[in-house]
Amino acid sequence: MSEEANKITVNDNPAENRFEAHVGQYLAIAQYRRQGHDIIFTHTEVPEELEGQGVGGKLVRTALDTARAQNLEVVPLCPFVAGYIRRHQEYLDLVKPSYRDRVRE
Repeated sequence: MSEEANKITVNDNPAENRFEAHVGQYLAIAQYRRQGHDIIFTHTEVPEELEGQGVGGKLVRTALDTARAQNLEVVPLCPFVAGYIRRHQEYLDLVKPSYRDRVRE
């Protein structure tokens, strides 16, 4: 992760159903829906100007850490979130059991 990514603050914005990282004039998001005890990640978007700087990873890591703190089961419909979990198996236990085959290495 770049030094810049370490300085990025990610916030949950429940009114917009997304986690947000503001970097200068740019906004990166991880969109979700809440359904009971599930958090369903549907879309992640990182502006082209921020790609390769660790912004998407920090966004998803914060979202997953928040899900863990709130005892939510993760449904990774978003390919970026699923890929992150595939590369970081320490989050596999958060994934709803019926979706775990999608994120196993």
